[in-house]
Amino acid sequence: MEYIYAALLLHKANKEINEENVKKVMTAAGLQADDARVKALVAALSNVNIEEAINKAIPVASAAPVSAETAQAAPQEEKKEEEKEISTEEAASGLSGLFG
Repeated sequence: MEYIYAALLLHKANKEINEENVKKVMTAAGLQADDARVKALVAALSNVNIEEAINKAIPVASAAPVSAETAQAAPQEEKKEEEKEISTEEAASGLSGLFG
């Protein structure tokens, strides 16, 4: 991921995404860049319109966050369903005792 982050930083700074610049960003972040990975990244991004890719990804990333109330409601609903199942099972076992 750090290689992609380096490329995104270079893109944001309007710098060319090349091996030398990616290595500089990685070094500045305190990371050691693997030459093979840097070459692969630069080659993979050579024909990619990064701005277009970012714009396509935004609708997924900008989805409305789940509120704390909604996040807590789902587990409570599951618990209610489990309680109903347990109650039904307990009732069935109690009835079987009556009939033999």
